[in-house]
Amino acid sequence: MSLLLGSALLLSACGSNESSGSSASNGEWSPDKPIEMIAPAGAGGGWDTTARTISKVMEKEKIIDKRMAVANKPGGGGAVGWSYVNKKGGNHTLFVTSPPILFVPLNGQSELGHNDFTPIAGVIADYSAFVVPANSPYDSMNDLVDALKEDPTSISVVGDSSPGSMDHMAFVKAVKAAGVDIKQLKYVSAQDGSGMSMLLGNKVDVYSTGLAEATEQARAGKVKVLAITSPEPLEGETVSEFPTLKEQGIDDEFIVWRGIMGPKEMDHKAAKFYEQAVKEMMETDEWKTQRDNFGWNDKFMSGDEFKEFLDEEYKTMESLLKEVGLAK
Repeated sequence: MSLLLGSALLLSACGSNESSGSSASNGEWSPDKPIEMIAPAGAGGGWDTTARTISKVMEKEKIIDKRMAVANKPGGGGAVGWSYVNKKGGNHTLFVTSPPILFVPLNGQSELGHNDFTPIAGVIADYSAFVVPANSPYDSMNDLVDALKEDPTSISVVGDSSPGSMDHMAFVKAVKAAGVDIKQLKYVSAQDGSGMSMLLGNKVDVYSTGLAEATEQARAGKVKVLAITSPEPLEGETVSEFPTLKEQGIDDEFIVWRGIMGPKEMDHKAAKFYEQAVKEMMETDEWKTQRDNFGWNDKFMSGDEFKEFLDEEYKTMESLLKEVGLAK
């Protein structure tokens, strides 16, 4: 692949188009200027970390012979970044995406959604975790479900995302599968990132969060992880101790996926170029090292597979959001 890309870059020297990239006579496309990778949020979060890791590996391994600069475009749960990419267009702008590309438009907070962009590739999978304080009376997800069935309003659930977004809907999806009346759930939105502090301060009963956040506090003995949303038990220190929903008889899973998209009118050859570059990047030892450092799991999907996956996820989330009265 690297030799092929290198050949395409050499051939692109003649007749290259600054705005769209270049195509060799054999149909190959390659970028002819730096690529802008958008993280639609501030520094330090999942989108930013993913974008910078991809950029770092791409450049270090010389997967793409052009600079891939990361730019943060925070705001609107991702909507500000999506608007930027939509206006920028062309073949040299990409962005990292995840479930909010489905939730935010469904909530009516953005006019742009997944169908307004070109799916490049699915990259990684992470999972949600449902956490309680170490001294909580709930020792399993089924304990919590039983209490919710008795009185859905008696338990407060906090998440760091807005109502109707990732932390909220991961929990809604899980307890609905267990037979809880999701219309009466009490969800607290801690968009300032204070969810764990609220849990440890006994201000809420349950914290719906990402696996990484849960693992750190569980290792310190401050919380109990009632369930994680992976389809199968995970391997690794501490995380292997966390029970899945399915292990507790709840037939549900929730993948916190992340992938890459581009502008809607991106040239098909450019999209395939980036898809193959992502695939090659994920086969390198450097990527595997970075991936393991963050506790990610590979979930490569081609552009076509990614599009099909997004369409199915959209239908599922639309149904759930309508049921809890949060769909536009």
